Amino acid sequence: MPRILVVSPPFLSHARPLAELGRALRENGAEVWFACTPPFEQLARNAAAHFVPLAVTRNANTGVAEATRQDAEEAARLVEFLEATRQGPLRTLVTQARHRRSDMLADPDGVLDELAALDARLRPDWYLVDQLSYPVTLALHCLGVPYATFCPGHPSYVLSGPDAYFGVPYDWPEALYPAPAELSELLSAARENDALFTALFDEFVHRRAPARPTPARAFGLTSPYTVLYSYPAFPWLPRLAPGPVSLFTGHTVTPSSRLDEAWRKRLEGLRGEGRRIVLVALGTFLSTRDDVLRTVVLDHMHDAAVVVAAGGRSHRLADLAVVMPSVPQQALLEHVDLMVHHGGNNSFTECVRAGVPALVLPFSAISSPSRATRSARARVLSPTRTPQSRPRSVTPSRPCRSRPAHGSPSWPTGSVSTGPDGEPRACSRSCGSGHQHGRPNGLRHRRIRYRATTPVFRTAPAHQARTTR
Repeated sequence: MPRILVVSPPFLSHARPLAELGRALRENGAEVWFACTPPFEQLARNAAAHFVPLAVTRNANTGVAEATRQDAEEAARLVEFLEATRQGPLRTLVTQARHRRSDMLADPDGVLDELAALDARLRPDWYLVDQLSYPVTLALHCLGVPYATFCPGHPSYVLSGPDAYFGVPYDWPEALYPAPAELSELLSAARENDALFTALFDEFVHRRAPARPTPARAFGLTSPYTVLYSYPAFPWLPRLAPGPVSLFTGHTVTPSSRLDEAWRKRLEGLRGEGRRIVLVALGTFLSTRDDVLRTVVLDHMHDAAVVVAAGGRSHRLADLAVVMPSVPQQALLEHVDLMVHHGGNNSFTECVRAGVPALVLPFSAISSPSRATRSARARVLSPTRTPQSRPRSVTPSRPCRSRPAHGSPSWPTGSVSTGPDGEPRACSRSCGSGHQHGRPNGLRHRRIRYRATTPVFRTAPAHQARTTR
């Protein structure tokens, strides 16, 4: 069986879908190892994967960013980011662009050294790496080992051409479109980052792996074989990067568990006399914005029963609704009529999967909700300029007590799949004979398939096969 090492950054919103992909691969014949920081070991255990500790970045988010232990410098950047969200999405994106110079390539030598040691010990046949873990991708490029890329957000994270820049949305919702001067500032910061990181990558490859080619663009470095997008294959997506096979899972969420008895009784009480139920959750970082949560409940949900995931700010909102630090979001989506979220990819795709309309308040995740409004199943408002009237266009006129099992018919046909397990089965494998856990002279016909037809991990060309070092 093939041995696959899944390398995850220490962020719950990234680690959870990567662990779910690991589960699907393991259930279809692969030996899966999950590499992340110790707080995420349980995700590996839940996926029945082997766990190995590995830190690939200095910052982290184990579920509620504000409550996650950080060093002083990372904590200060988190505060600056949250303050920037009060000035709008454009200022938030510019702040993130400035922070990338400090937190996205903090210790590339250390990451390469640790991965090289893991590679020598585990001898993986393939790696699966998060597109946003640039030091990991750089290290794997230097090692010359085959890897597949997982894109955890909008497909435009994988740059499609010379006119695309990481951190600049390819499209903007009408409610958020920036002034020309603001957009020019963001584009300038992104271009500076592009040039800076490309120079850093060039220097690093020349110093640590002089026999390897230098990437033309740092943020354009991705798997030459396969990119897995945790996103529906909507017809309005921008063009994709040429070269690798592109696979759309639709979503990468774990199978939804049933609500426990306490939640079922709570929802029965909220439903009351035909009341609609609205779920409000702004993600693991932005639940800190309890001011926005309060505005949403007070000014937009007058006649609805509201459930709020408020992180560490639950005590500040207890007078308004059913407020919890965290909620079983996937299970709740089968019972609610509307969700209010921040445009994060997991919430966005979970709503698509469950067929739940959404009111989206993007703080920095712009691209995912932008064109989704074409489906008439979502509406985007500015979190800093929220009008004082309830958005009736996205709120059902009556409670929605049932919906299709996998997505809403209002979404484009074929855009919603059953996730990493595919149809009819996930990542079915077809492995070549004679496999041994060692450094093969060349990768034989060995691949894991998605939907039984499309190779996820394609056979590496002979000239890029793994060699003994």
